[in-house]
Amino acid sequence: MSEGMKVAIVGDAGLLFGFRALGVKVFSPANLDEARAVLALLEKEHFGLCLLHESFFGPLKEEREALGRKFSPVVVGFSDTRTASDHLEVMLREMAVRATGSDALLKRKG
Repeated sequence: MSEGMKVAIVGDAGLLFGFRALGVKVFSPANLDEARAVLALLEKEHFGLCLLHESFFGPLKEEREALGRKFSPVVVGFSDTRTASDHLEVMLREMAVRATGSDALLKRKG
């Protein structure tokens, strides 16, 4: 890849493990301050594209807008299915409790 076409993904380490194997630079900040530092580093190291997980996308709006006034990196948000599946599990559990009085029928693997 050319220097201006480097790609980075910022999000949860477990979610991004496979991207590391593909050669994409992966960052897993523990909090918003670390995420801000990652965005600054991406600008400094001339990354072309940054995929930013939804958990950081909203809170880092000012930083994204500042980067948007520059040529790179382009910051694009992404989400994963974990949030949707968590909501679905809660809904199913509530329905089971209402229907049977217990959630014993819903067991989580692992």
